[in-house]
Amino acid sequence: MFYGAVVWDPWLIVAQIVCLQCLYYLTLGVFLSFLVGIRVSRMSLVYFFDFASVTTSTVTGWCVIASFLLSSIAGAGYMLYLIERAKKCLDFSATLYIIHLFICIIYGGWPSSITWWIVNGTGVAVMALLGEYLCIRRELREIPITRYRSSKK
Repeated sequence: MFYGAVVWDPWLIVAQIVCLQCLYYLTLGVFLSFLVGIRVSRMSLVYFFDFASVTTSTVTGWCVIASFLLSSIAGAGYMLYLIERAKKCLDFSATLYIIHLFICIIYGGWPSSITWWIVNGTGVAVMALLGEYLCIRRELREIPITRYRSSKK
């Protein structure tokens, strides 16, 4: 965690994006398994990428919404360890959700549900703001300075 001269490393940025995206979907899968898996007979990618599953009209839809929001909170924690800089949190959060939007468009078409947009907009805001807060807290910690005394005999 050295904050000296910043060197632009595109491979590091790509690796961070890939790691963050994978951890986000892994966490989303865990939350969906616990919250939605007990309600449905068969889990599928529909709950990950189809905008129609994000709805407030069913209990299962509320469980999907909760899974997405809990995953964004976990994503903020991942950014604390992967990104480590508060000023980069918004960039990485937005990138994660833009990639998610593209995958959703490929999977089920353009999301026409206002609920989907609200949930994902809230998710990117929570992930960015909480990630920034956590990173700022880490950046502002005092640096421990120990003094070693030479023992004279």
